[in-house]
Amino acid sequence: MSRLLYSATMSLDGYIAGPGGDMSWLSEHVGAVDLDVEALMAEIGALLIGRRTYDGDDPNAGTDSEGAFGGRWEGPSVVLTHRPPASAPPDVTFVTDLHEAVRAAKDAAKGKYVNVLGADVARQCLAAGLLDEVLVFVVPVLLGDGTRLYEQPAGGRVALEALPGRPGYWFRVVG
Repeated sequence: MSRLLYSATMSLDGYIAGPGGDMSWLSEHVGAVDLDVEALMAEIGALLIGRRTYDGDDPNAGTDSEGAFGGRWEGPSVVLTHRPPASAPPDVTFVTDLHEAVRAAKDAAKGKYVNVLGADVARQCLAAGLLDEVLVFVVPVLLGDGTRLYEQPAGGRVALEALPGRPGYWFRVVG
């Protein structure tokens, strides 16, 4: 059974994107994260992406590294949106309902992880009890503003349990 994994690279002060969704700061930190991208991608069968992330600022735009995992991702992507386009690129499905999007991504993942990209989609998955794991890589920069890894204005503590032997800060969601 596929599990949902929210993964992100984060600044030391807790932001995954700078002001206005700026992602250019990431390109300064290539190699700062100890990660075997190929090994991680081998565990991922599909992506579940928020529309703002899908349309967002890619620090590698216009290069061979454009797209998820530095342009290395080749596989199905499900985009959760209130604004589906009239047509979609190959391997991209646009869905308007969270539960339908998760179902579609899990089906496409064929037993591997569904990698969640986007803070709002991850927050929605957590609120619905659908998120299984969280993987965070911290890079040495303070952004001061932007999109937080996790933000729940009314509060909402989420208990996590460390998964030893995994890269970065990898946790299981326990409540």
